[in-house]
Formats: sequence, structure tokens, C-alpha cells
Amino acid sequence: MSSQTPVAVAAPDLPAPEPRKGLRGHPWLTLFSVAIGVMMVALDGTIVAIANPAIKEDLGASLADVQWITNGYMLALAVSLITAGKLGDRFGHRQTFLIGILGFAAASGAIGFSHEVALVITFRVLQGLFGALLMPAALGLLRATFPAEKLNMAIGIWGMVIGASTAGGPIVGGLLVEHVNWQSVFFINVPVGVLALVLGLVILKDHRAENAPRSFDIPGIVLLSGAMFCLIWPLIKASEWGWGDKKTWGFLIAAVVLFALFAVLETKVREPLIPLRMFRSVPLTAGTVLMVLMAFAFMGGLFFVTFYLQNVHGMTPVDSGLHLLPLTGMMIVGSPLAGALITKFGPRIPLVGGMVLTAVAMYGMSGLDTDSSTGPMSLWFALLGLGLAPVMVGATEVIVGNAPLELSGVAGGLQQAAMQVGGSLGTAVLGAVMASRVDNELPGNWKSAGLPPVPPAKASQLSDAVSAGIAPVPKGTPPEFAQKIASVAHDTFVSGMGLAFTVACGVAVLAAIVAVFTKRGTNAEAGAGVGHI
Repeated sequence: MSSQTPVAVAAPDLPAPEPRKGLRGHPWLTLFSVAIGVMMVALDGTIVAIANPAIKEDLGASLADVQWITNGYMLALAVSLITAGKLGDRFGHRQTFLIGILGFAAASGAIGFSHEVALVITFRVLQGLFGALLMPAALGLLRATFPAEKLNMAIGIWGMVIGASTAGGPIVGGLLVEHVNWQSVFFINVPVGVLALVLGLVILKDHRAENAPRSFDIPGIVLLSGAMFCLIWPLIKASEWGWGDKKTWGFLIAAVVLFALFAVLETKVREPLIPLRMFRSVPLTAGTVLMVLMAFAFMGGLFFVTFYLQNVHGMTPVDSGLHLLPLTGMMIVGSPLAGALITKFGPRIPLVGGMVLTAVAMYGMSGLDTDSSTGPMSLWFALLGLGLAPVMVGATEVIVGNAPLELSGVAGGLQQAAMQVGGSLGTAVLGAVMASRVDNELPGNWKSAGLPPVPPAKASQLSDAVSAGIAPVPKGTPPEFAQKIASVAHDTFVSGMGLAFTVACGVAVLAAIVAVFTKRGTNAEAGAGVGHI
């Protein structure tokens, strides 16, 4: 939002920051406290994928049930993030953060004690709802606690925790499932949640703007939640339904209609859920679009990397996670460094540079083949982490810093929702790109290898397996034919992955162009010391 916008909080009219005494409200201790809670939610986004096969076998679940374990969590999180941010703006971010911690840890423990897959799915949905309370509240607390000159560094460390936790999920999950059991993947959240709750009670201090919202836009919440559901759900189901299916387009059209109705409603209510005047800020709008595009390229591309490492190179989940350490490590190193650079030079140059590096990394990864060694993979993974770090930090600061303080929770929810939408869109679109390439090339490659024709009834199953990098070798197949099947399947998958990464590279280039329109948050100075309660 521009500095002339009436809702911006003018720094001279704000009370002077109170001196910090003891633990309560200390900025760096606040960061430490919220980082533990955020780590728990970010880790859960990827750690559970490793446990799904064990859950399927132990509980006798169907493939659809296992998909719901992930999809239920994603849907609940994406649909409720912005509303959860509004709750924080209304009742205080400390309260919503602590409730989120308590609920998330309790739901995690309940999953560990569940003996039916229906209960696992139910508690995963609750995890998503409580996780949605946590994420925007964490950003709201950082925004209110840190002075403007240190906010970028704080967000940098916050982004580092999210990136490291997301990338480290497969490693931690693999170790727990292999050496303990699948329940331990969820039980681990209980002690972490207790620690985060105790620290939050002792350290966190509520900060609320004087003109914080005092009412709720219930119709707006219903319309926005419905629109987000109708957008995310067909993206999740696109690989099963197909992009030409009536259900897919029906949900997407319904999403457009509901978003339009929401936009009209928000211009007529006294205290809208998302005041549309926020988007008069070109930097805030650009930051939101940038976050969608970044998540599209990153999460969509990373989706295939795990298949590539495990199914093509035959690595265990733990080994594949270890091969991603260059990505994790560069995000850990790069995020605080990016925060310092953004503080000194502003977000535009680091954001443009970060997306250019991301595009180069995606282009390099498009050249990986079945025989690629660890060296080239590590180089591109490291470059990807180095490129993503300033974007995770800078785009977050641009969105939250360009929103008024009283809407910092909504802005935090908007930032997280943009990531969820971008990640779901990237996985769906790049998955469709992969499937299309496999469908086009597999029959010819299969025939050229001299393999026997595939019955039409099994052609779809073969394509689905190859799209995940799996070589569908039937039991009892002679070694000569088994080798040919594996070679055809892996070569075809790598070809599809290369095309998917090329598309992701193009999206990253587009994101670099969008990043040109970002700038430092005009409302960031309305942070620390405001409205202590």
C-alpha cells in the first residue's frame, strides 16, 4: 500500500517503543519461540509422506484413504489461513498462536493413538486447521515485535526454519519410520508442542493495533473459504480426474464465481475480511503473485525430484533426503544472509537475483538423466536453495510490510495461502506436463525397445507408473526384458521431468519480472512497540 493510503499507520503518531525488560516480549526470544511452533507445522507438511506406505499397510487403508491423509491436511490449511490471520488481528496473535500450538500437538498425539484410517484423516484435518492459526500469528508477532531495521533478518531466520523443516521432513520421517514406527512421526510433535507452548506462555507478548478489527465478515469468510476449496480441490484431483473432465472445470469455474462474489461483497461491508484497498499497493500485489509463482516452480519441481532419486536411482527415503541436503543447507545459510542484504539494499535486487538463480537451477535440473552423478545434482540443488532463500524472505517482507499493522495477520495468511495455491498449482500443472510427455513418448519407446505390446486395458496403469519413475516389471520377467522395461520407463520419466523443469524455469523467469515491481514495506515502521496489551 502506498504511503498516501489513508489506512497506513503513521509512525509519528505511534507510542514510543517500550524498553524491553526480562523475557516477555524480547524480540529474539520471541523469534525463537515462534520458530519452534512453525518448525512443527512445516516439518509435518513433508514428513508424513514417508509414513503413508506404513500407515496403508498397518491400517489396511486404500490408496484413496492414504491420499486423503495428505489432501485433508492441505485443504484445511489452505482454506483457513486467511481467516485464521483475521482471528489473530481480532483477538491477538499471541492467543491464536498458543491455541494453534495446543491444538496441533493434541491432534498429532491423537493420530498416533488412532487405529482406524478415518480417525487419522479426521485428526489430520484438525492439524491443518490448527496449523493455519499458527503460521499467520507467527508473522504477526514478528512484525509487531521487531523494529523495521531488524525485521528482515527475523523473517530471514523464520524462512530458514520453514525451508529447512520442509526439506528435512523426508530425512526425519525416514529415520523414524525405519527405526521406530509410523506413529512416532506424529508423537514427536507432542514434546515439541509442549516446549513451544511453555516458551510461548513465558516469552510471547500480545501486540494489537489501536484500530484492530472489532467484528467479523462472516459472509466473506464463507465465500472465501468456498472459493479456496473449489480452487485447491480440483488441483489436487486433476491427475485422477483429468484436465478435460467436467468435474475439474466445474470446480474451477465455481472458484472464479465465488472469488468474484467475494470481491463484490468486500466493497460493501464495514470491516471486510480482506480490505481490497490492500491491493492498491503494487508491491504487496507483486509480492503475492511472486509467492505463487515461486511456490509453483519450487514445490512443483521438487515433487519429481523425490521420484527421480528413489525410483530412478533406487535410493531409500533417507538417502534421497540426504541428497537434498545441499538444497536445505543453502536455504539455511542463505536466508539470514538474504535478510541482511534486503535490509541494506531493499528487496527488489535480491528478489530478482534469487528468481534468476532459481531459473538457472531449474534449467540445469532439466538436463539431469538416468546416469547423472551426485556432483551435478548437488550443484543444481545448492543453486536452487541459494536462489529460493531471498525470495522466501523478501516476498514475505514485501507482503507483510506493505500491509497496515492492524492487518498483519491477514497479510501473513495471504502469504501462506499464496504458497499453498502456488504449490498445488505447480504440482498439478507440472504433473499434467509429465503425464502428457509420458503418454506421447512411452508407446514409441516401448516399441523401439522390442518389448511385447501392452494390452489397451493396461496402458493407463503403465503410464501412471512410469510418470512416477517406476519400472513396472512383472514377477518372473526374464532379466533381459526386465532391464529393457526399466530402461524405457526411466528414460521416458526423465524426458518428462526435463520438460517439467523447463516449464518451471519459464515460470521462474516470469517471477523474476514480477519481482521488479516489489519494494520495501511502507508500513514496516509501524511495528515494534505498537499497542502493547
